[in-house]
Amino acid sequence: MSPSTRISVAILSVCALVLTGCAPPEPDGQEEAGGAAALSRENCGIDVAVDEPPERIYAAYHPAIELAHALGVSDRLVGTAFLDAKVLPEYAEQQAEVEYVPSLPSREALLQTDPDFVLSGFNGFFAHESPDSSVGTRASLRELGVQSWILSPVCPSEDGLTDQSIDPATVTVESIYEDVRDLGTLFGVEERAEEVVDDLRTRIAAVEEAVAGADRPSVAIVSPGEDGNYRIASGMDFGSHIIERAGGTNAFGDLTRQRNMDVGVEELLKRDPDVILTDLCCDAQLTEKDAQSDVDTLLRDPALAGLTAVEHEAVYPFLFADRSAGVRAAHSIEQVAARIHPELVD
Repeated sequence: MSPSTRISVAILSVCALVLTGCAPPEPDGQEEAGGAAALSRENCGIDVAVDEPPERIYAAYHPAIELAHALGVSDRLVGTAFLDAKVLPEYAEQQAEVEYVPSLPSREALLQTDPDFVLSGFNGFFAHESPDSSVGTRASLRELGVQSWILSPVCPSEDGLTDQSIDPATVTVESIYEDVRDLGTLFGVEERAEEVVDDLRTRIAAVEEAVAGADRPSVAIVSPGEDGNYRIASGMDFGSHIIERAGGTNAFGDLTRQRNMDVGVEELLKRDPDVILTDLCCDAQLTEKDAQSDVDTLLRDPALAGLTAVEHEAVYPFLFADRSAGVRAAHSIEQVAARIHPELVD
């Protein structure tokens, strides 16, 4: 091979390296989709990939709606549905500006909003078992080009299932942080997501530090039933983690069959919680003051007269929205801590 030929081959080899082997690797969480680099994050065992940040987001259920506002994507919401109570004051103005319906939409009504992303606070929105409240499985929406996300603490074991298939290991505050960061990446608002996580971490850590070393009263989240039973939040429910972080223990923490469970008066008397929190739901205008009626009902219930919480009038107004997994977590932990450790947290 002549010198000139060797030089030409060397130049071609260098060019090839520059164009291929020397090219930077794809960043983590990116893959080729439709000929373009797509951001991808895993949620409930499903890869969620977007070519660009979604511009038409539908948020269903209270936790998802507040999370969208917290991330600063309110202007991308094409619809919101099913609030459990009033949104936190910091989101009131944003919520007033978006479309809202009090009931969950049908699949047809959802698709009429032309969403490119559906964010849900609970798994029933995509469940086979909930035909009246489901818009179809996530896979069926993805076939139409609509990506979706379920808040991780209520992830079912597979697409289309409900609370009975939640993995208790995913029901953590840390799962909320991961959701915020992952959605921040997909929505193109990473900096805002970090600000949200930092705020949650700081506020929750402050409560944990304040109650460290204090006695941990047993706490039950209770809703009076119409059939003589009482609905309680089990150890699988995110409310259990709120109680733990606030310096208490869930009186029903050992029950993990499903998030919400019905128990009879005998079981409630046997557990004898030191503190009872109510569980009022579901109306977009509800506030903690509205839960006082449930407090009065429980305090006046003759069947519960022997409960420690009733004897000491340690029954407090609380909302279902406050025990849901989402960016309300810090608010809820502060609220519960102030109830069970008033001498330590104000």
